[in-house]
Amino acid sequence: MFMKWSDLLGTLKRSSNRLGDTNPKMLQAYRDLAAAQGSNGALDAKTRELIAMAVAVTTRCDGCISSHAAAAAAAGATEAEMSDALGTAIALNAGAAYVYSLRAMEAFGELKK
Repeated sequence: MFMKWSDLLGTLKRSSNRLGDTNPKMLQAYRDLAAAQGSNGALDAKTRELIAMAVAVTTRCDGCISSHAAAAAAAGATEAEMSDALGTAIALNAGAAYVYSLRAMEAFGELKK
């Protein structure tokens, strides 16, 4: 097992108070941003959480993974749906690595002159 995800989620929730005590406006702004997510109603909660999981993987955020895994489960996501969303993240990262490799080759070619 990589880690105990429920422990991480609990630690994140407990730790947020520490940040909130020293920077309450920032923490409130973050909470407001999260609350505004999906406010236009175009996507249901499950779809938003599946997207969030794909983004969490591409940004390599363990805290985001634990939070959105719990929220996706609560929203009724299935293992097959999660696997499909994560497959999209894998494909995107491979594509992003390819595109940035092209950029890197261009930079190398320009700068070696």
